[in-house]
Amino acid sequence: MYSDVSIAGDPLALPHLLPPVPQHPGTVAEFAGLARSLAADRAHWAPLVRYDATTRWYARLRTGPGYEVWLLSWLPGQSSGLHDHGRSSGVLTVLDGTLRERALTARGEAGRTLAAGHQRVFAPGYVHEVVNDSLEPAVSLHIYFPGLTEMTPYACLPTGHAADGAAPHRRTAADRPAVTAGGRTAGGPADLPAAAPAGT
Repeated sequence: MYSDVSIAGDPLALPHLLPPVPQHPGTVAEFAGLARSLAADRAHWAPLVRYDATTRWYARLRTGPGYEVWLLSWLPGQSSGLHDHGRSSGVLTVLDGTLRERALTARGEAGRTLAAGHQRVFAPGYVHEVVNDSLEPAVSLHIYFPGLTEMTPYACLPTGHAADGAAPHRRTAADRPAVTAGGRTAGGPADLPAAAPAGT
């Protein structure tokens, strides 16, 4: 009996017949893998982290075709405010500390604690708030695909329902300050880019 390899030859011996390996992630699983890979490279991101007592600090770590990666720090009490991410999907990975996420869904409000190493994935239209309600600083990594071009902050009552007549204000890329791994531009919106996710 002959094997397929002996009949057709070893397909790995013919690299020109193999599909090209993508240079950039293109699926949710690949973006989640990229986030895990970046999280594991502490020597790369840890020296960049800064803390700001007046607002959350953030820096864009990298961009690629159709995505961007952000590093955020959270002092105790700092919050993203309730928001969505427009047409972007994303991955949130907690690198250090603990964050609390509150999400609004069709079934009501849901909350969860995200410790270091936890990862969340979210789709366009996901509405949530991320807050550091611990006594220690926290750091998180956010990947948006496509890159974050709009973000809607929401007014919300303690019950978790949007306040009557409180129309969301849509932020666009024009509202976003230029940011690099060295830090954020002063005067940039305090709620850009905060992320978190739904459904892992």
